[in-house]
Amino acid sequence: MLLSATAQVGRMASSQPRMARLAVATAFFVNGAAQASWVARIPAVQERLGARPGALGLALWGLPVGLLLVMPAVGWLLARYGSRSVTRAAALAYCAALPLLALAPGIAHLFAALLLFGACAGALDVAMNTAGAAVERLYGRPIMASFHGFFSVGGLAGAAAGGLLAARGVAPLPHLLGAGLALGAAALAASSRLLPAREPTAGRAPVFARPTRSLLGLGLVAFCVLLGEGAVADWGAVYLRDGLGADLGSAAVGFAVFSLAMAAGRLAGDRVNRRLGPVRLVRLGGAVAGVGALAIVAADRPAVAILGFAGVGLGFATVFPAVVSAAAREGSLTAGSAIAAATTAGYAGFLAGPPLIGLAAEAVSLRGGLGLVVLLCAPIALLARAVAPARPDARSSLARPA
Repeated sequence: MLLSATAQVGRMASSQPRMARLAVATAFFVNGAAQASWVARIPAVQERLGARPGALGLALWGLPVGLLLVMPAVGWLLARYGSRSVTRAAALAYCAALPLLALAPGIAHLFAALLLFGACAGALDVAMNTAGAAVERLYGRPIMASFHGFFSVGGLAGAAAGGLLAARGVAPLPHLLGAGLALGAAALAASSRLLPAREPTAGRAPVFARPTRSLLGLGLVAFCVLLGEGAVADWGAVYLRDGLGADLGSAAVGFAVFSLAMAAGRLAGDRVNRRLGPVRLVRLGGAVAGVGALAIVAADRPAVAILGFAGVGLGFATVFPAVVSAAAREGSLTAGSAIAAATTAGYAGFLAGPPLIGLAAEAVSLRGGLGLVVLLCAPIALLARAVAPARPDARSSLARPA
């Protein structure tokens, strides 16, 4: 009888990491699917509001502004309440904000709705990455890339569903309301399986502090990789169409190939990380992305450039997950605060990328502007040592999941 009870306890203990991993993967999927659901309905919302491109562009700034305003403060919330509570609250608020985007009666209201949506997205991004770091620590091996792979899969699923519903004439409000309810229910069901990770030294730990040199290095790598991602996402199709004469269908294929390659790279990235180690993985990623970006700007026909987009997606795929894992181990701040610092730097790059490429295209050409992506790959490779695991004797007790 005692042996049976012991075996049952053992099975429950062994199932906890798997269930927690599935819960974090669900949070990443929900994040990607909700974001893509909105992106798929932007044209319909623009048409309903009768908004000119310039006015819509200003309204769309609400999302990244909300995201960047909230991210730095999420570390304090994580230290105080733990990643399970913050992830659950942020995911539910994020899904609840989704249908508000379709209800906005004007551009100013849309900006405000996107500001709220972006704030929820920023809180969820930091919280779910911190929850993922807690599970990764429990596993004792790299699993962060697979979480980001679920974000990519969620994005592909949300975009596909949104495109299908739009083609069938479904209005944005019922679509986004249904998506918000379904994704919110999934997030709520999964959140009970998240680890109750909380910083045990939160009362004494410096939640906000001057970042160390290693954290600055991680922030720079995150800035470079997400700037490159943003540049390819926003300008890739334009370059294929206007620079290489591709038709509209082929221009859309470029981003699809980039996204699929990134999703595949992330889903396979943990296995490669275990074999190569994070430093060589990031160096290899920077090199592969650099070769892909070089193929894009040197291409004389769309097919070559599309192969280049695949290379960039595959190369960038595992860099940001490696940065998040390294930030959680960094040790000078709580894990949540360190992840918040690194992701804030990364999303600042994602926000800066498209306008920088646009300015470079005005000054030189779009081909020359996308050449900046090639240059961005050099600091990624050169700063790869920033993601190296700390020596056991150098690791602080603060490097615990928050």
